[in-house]
Amino acid sequence: MTSTTAVPGSGAHAATRPAEHLLGWDHLELWVGNARTTAAFFLSTLGFTCTGYAGPETGRRDRVSYVLEQGSVRLVVTGALDPDSPIAEHVRRHGDGVRVLAWEVDDAHAAFDAAVRAGAPARRAPAMARDGDGWLVEASVGLYGDTELAFVDRRAWPTALFAPGFTTEGLPPDPVGPEVGVVRVDHVVGNVEGGRLATWVEFCEQVLGLSQLRSFDERQISTEYSALRSTVMWDRRTVTMPINEPAQGRRKSQIQEHLEAYRGPGVQHLALATQDIVATVEALRARGLRFLEVPDTYYAEARERVGDVDLPWDDLARLHVLVDRDGSGLLLQIFSETITDRPTVFLELIERRGARGFGEGNFKALFTAIERDQARRGNL
Repeated sequence: MTSTTAVPGSGAHAATRPAEHLLGWDHLELWVGNARTTAAFFLSTLGFTCTGYAGPETGRRDRVSYVLEQGSVRLVVTGALDPDSPIAEHVRRHGDGVRVLAWEVDDAHAAFDAAVRAGAPARRAPAMARDGDGWLVEASVGLYGDTELAFVDRRAWPTALFAPGFTTEGLPPDPVGPEVGVVRVDHVVGNVEGGRLATWVEFCEQVLGLSQLRSFDERQISTEYSALRSTVMWDRRTVTMPINEPAQGRRKSQIQEHLEAYRGPGVQHLALATQDIVATVEALRARGLRFLEVPDTYYAEARERVGDVDLPWDDLARLHVLVDRDGSGLLLQIFSETITDRPTVFLELIERRGARGFGEGNFKALFTAIERDQARRGNL
């Protein structure tokens, strides 16, 4: 029997910030127009496995959710059963997109109380969901736009099942295809309106307790036509959340296109880490994922820029994988085309060989490729 009970704030850890209770990413939840179809995309094209389901068959009358996992990455894909539900309204306004960024924490009460006390808008007060002998506690606060930041406490949840009310019976099978090899979430990127970046950086620092890792402006991230500013926020361990805003350019930037298509701020892309990007991209291409492409001339410049390093350059050029280097090592990355009907969410695959950066040397080549996609859509 599953039940959910509101839990009052514990009052403990009054001087803390949520990041002090952070254990890592718990899950990312997408609200979509058709959960079954979107889940099938992540299964067949991206190589995820379905590990849980909740819907009318498990007592949920307003929504269906599929839990999808690969490595330590956990996605929840949720669709509405009621056209008047908040999920349906979210999809009507934004299209398919990421609604919830969920942190696993050691105390959801303390994380929520600390965030709200520091100024975060409360969205869901701490609630305990029970099932059998176990329970978990979840709460959330508002983030940029309609995005929520959730705090999930699993200390008293003894099973591998995602949450009370979910089942492992009757799940869709794993489609046949080469293993993809995604191992974890590397970072999650959000876009905010022009002039709001500093506000959200302050929110992440003062309210959530995150720190600045890197910052880029329009002198570092620009092309002939467009520019952006970005600050990378992190907890110094496992969670990294860059935030972008558009900068003035001759034409519409990718950030402005996203803001207009999504009808406001939101998550722009998910970066998923692999230990072998060549094998991962080959597998994803075989499964049907489409990627942005860069000119062949990029690789002569890249070889000169990164120096004499042992890399499978022919494979990287064939697959259009980008290469960068910082003081700590190498970074290999590639970006998909948008995976939603509106040009909002896309994916990044990334292999870090010591590097802690975000491909600064690739910015111009990458954004030129993105602008080609924008031009095809008539949005540049």
